[in-house]
Parts: sequence; structure tokens; C-alpha cells
Amino acid sequence: MTSEKQGLLPTDPPPSYEISSHTLSAPPRSPSGPPKKIFPLHLPALDSLRTRRLILASTSPRRSQILSLLGLPTFEIIPPHFPEDLSKTTLSPFEYVLQTATQKALDVYRREINNHEKGEPGLIIAADTIVVSSMGEIMEKPRSEAEHVRMLKTLRDTGMHKVHTAVAVMTPLESARDPGYALETAVEETGVLFDREVTDELLVAYVRTREGADKAGGYGLQGLGSVLVERIEGAADNVVGLPLRAVVRLVEKVVRKGDDEDVLEGEEELALGNGEEEE
Repeated sequence: MTSEKQGLLPTDPPPSYEISSHTLSAPPRSPSGPPKKIFPLHLPALDSLRTRRLILASTSPRRSQILSLLGLPTFEIIPPHFPEDLSKTTLSPFEYVLQTATQKALDVYRREINNHEKGEPGLIIAADTIVVSSMGEIMEKPRSEAEHVRMLKTLRDTGMHKVHTAVAVMTPLESARDPGYALETAVEETGVLFDREVTDELLVAYVRTREGADKAGGYGLQGLGSVLVERIEGAADNVVGLPLRAVVRLVEKVVRKGDDEDVLEGEEELALGNGEEEE
């Protein structure tokens, strides 16, 4: 390594990545003056959840902030125990992120469905976000400073990358028929292009802030990481970690399925196919 490149790297011991991934950034200061009053989003599916137990299966502060925009009174934060060790070689990025989000939701559901103290959950929302380079490499959270720098250099040097966020929403069925729950999923994709004129010095300086240490791909679009980005194609909240439009759509679908006094989707066609004609 040349002396010039060595000069770009920090010489003092940085904060550990384990600590950084559990440290929340200070919230932005509010502008002067009284805050503007925002009324809740009143939709039948959302209104039905206001008296039920709502769980976000994620410790991400960004996902909590985005979900809070729906105006639901409260929701619990219960981290999933799923190890997130699915194969990145046998699964496509779409399959990988979708299966991970689904397993996170199922993990929390299995642990909480028989919670006699708090009652069964009314709704569980889980999500997983990955960054996929233009070369097809799946990038999650960096595990070291060296990996963090490598990630950002790869994203800068290889053109537009994709951010995939999978969302899984589930609720217990009123009838408790097998499998006992309704589950809906979706995967959103956003393209992100780094500015190719971003210098190595800026990348290393950003890495040292540790803002991106707990984020897929190693950067935060909603914060200082925006200085690395030239443009995006798609939803910004998807890059942050929770595409709200997809969440609302999935909540509406799963709440409708959860109230399954009538025949569930697909069962009517099955019944008719077996000769059970309606009179």
C-alpha cells in the first residue's frame, strides 16, 4: 500500500461495529415554533388495529419512525431471533430478502401467539433490506471498517445498485384454521447511483462517522450518507428500510384475510372445482 493511500485510513482505534450497530443517532432538532398537527390516516384496516396488539419485528429506529407516520397509537418492538444465515449463493437476491423477512415475522409470531399476559398479536410487521451491487453481490451490514470501505468503493465504482426491502405482514385468523394465520409479503426495489466523483478520502471520512455501520450497504440515505448519492430511481423510504406504501397495501390485504368468517381467497375456486356449486 502506498503512503498516500495509508494516509487516508484512520490511525486511532475506531468504535466497534457491534457498538455502532446498537447506537441511535440523535434525533434532528425541530424547527422553531409549534409543531404542525398531523391527523391519523383513517382507513378501515388501520382503524381496526388501534385497539389491538401491533408488533414491529425490528429494532431499526428508521423503521419505527416510518411506521409511526401511520398514526397508530402504539406498537411494540420485538426483535426476531432468526439468524439471517440463508444462503446467498443458492438464493437470488429477491428470494433471499423475501425469505428472511418472512422468517423474521414467523419467528415473532411463534413466540408471541400464546402470550397469556399480553394476548395474541393483532398484527406483526417484519422487514429485511439488502443492497445488491451491479455485479450481483448481496451486501448487508458491514462487519468491519475494512469491509465498510470496500462496500462503498464497490458501490461507487460499479454503477447503479439496487436496494431491495421485503415486508412480511401477518395476523392470526379469527377461525384459527390451519395454518392459523394470514400472511402477505412484498418486495420493493429502488435504484441508487453513487456520485463517481466521490473521493476515497470522503468515503473513509464517512465510514469514520459510523452512521452506516448498522445499515445494509453501509450508508444512510436519510442522513449524511446522502452526500455519496447522485440520484435514486424509486421510493426513498424503501432505501431507508420500510416502504410505507407497500406496508399499507399489505396491512389492508392481511386484515381482510384475518377476518375469515367467509371463504378465504382460493378456497371458493377449490370448492367449485370439486363440484360444490353455489345454489
